Amino acid sequence: MTDTAPTTELVRDIHGVRILLCATDGPRLDANDILSAAWSADAAMVAIPVQRLDPGFFRLSTRIAGEMLQKFVNYQMRIAIVGDVSMWTTQSEALRDFVYETNRGRSAWFVNDIDELERRLAHQTT
Repeated sequence: MTDTAPTTELVRDIHGVRILLCATDGPRLDANDILSAAWSADAAMVAIPVQRLDPGFFRLSTRIAGEMLQKFVNYQMRIAIVGDVSMWTTQSEALRDFVYETNRGRSAWFVNDIDELERRLAHQTT
């Protein structure tokens, strides 16, 4: 792994889904390193704090968000972006729409915190 690998990982089963929870503190994360860590942990989902993402992720014109989420979808690894994204969505209608549409699916979610992730996963099992 490169120096962008998750520095502290925690694996938790939440409502039957094995999740790799990336630490809030640490270097920016790269999709390839995250996927590698998730496969090593035998995780079905990754939860990434917004603090660990490159700020360009939240500017759709960079294509970072779309390419990263598409990579996770292609490898059938679910992803949750965890944290408050309102700072970016209030500035970009396109990003607000992207977050809304992404949250309608099952592969990738934007959630405010782990509690919201737990609630969303609970609703999938019922």
